[in-house]
Amino acid sequence: MKSVIAIDGPAGSGKGTIAKLVGKKLGYMYIDSGAIYRCVALLTIRNGIDINDEEKLCDIAKKMNVEFIDNKVFLDLEDVGVDIRSKEVSDIVSLVSKHKKLRDIIIEIERNYAKDKDIIMEGRDITTVVFPNAKYKFYLDADLNVRAKRRYEELIKRNIKITLEEVVDGISKRDYNDTHKEVGALIRTDEQIYINTTDVEIEEVVNKIIEVVRSE
Repeated sequence: MKSVIAIDGPAGSGKGTIAKLVGKKLGYMYIDSGAIYRCVALLTIRNGIDINDEEKLCDIAKKMNVEFIDNKVFLDLEDVGVDIRSKEVSDIVSLVSKHKKLRDIIIEIERNYAKDKDIIMEGRDITTVVFPNAKYKFYLDADLNVRAKRRYEELIKRNIKITLEEVVDGISKRDYNDTHKEVGALIRTDEQIYINTTDVEIEEVVNKIIEVVRSE
């Protein structure tokens, strides 16, 4: 396995933006683990599949092909960057990702990215489950209202119609679901380097992560 930088944290904590910048500066491939689960959620919606039907969800995951190219997400060669960030997908992705058999399949998909490439991956259980032996582990956090505003601005730029109140409500529910899962829950550990991004500039966080990686 190649070098892995693992980052966990709640929605809107800046993981994606920061991981992309770190990856670009270090020459690491950026992987958004949440996008993989979102691709499954998108396919369940498109195919009218019950999100509680674990076997069908697993079948979808086994057959789909998710690629990360130039920080874009391709599902079976289709650019789905906008579709997987829709409110419909966001509303069900935590429920989809709760299934253990599905998570086992996606964990293998995630680990395969690191077989021949240096990667930086962010998500909810990257430091604890997917790459527990990663040399570099970080946990990014921020105030709920700050996270919601960031996510709202991001969605508006993508021309997704949504209100700030809806984003706050969605992230709050997502936080609860992510920290109360029986498998793959978002957890803080002593092995992670904790960074609160509430009042910190993105570039400062990026530089701190790069400094840690380059110092070892």
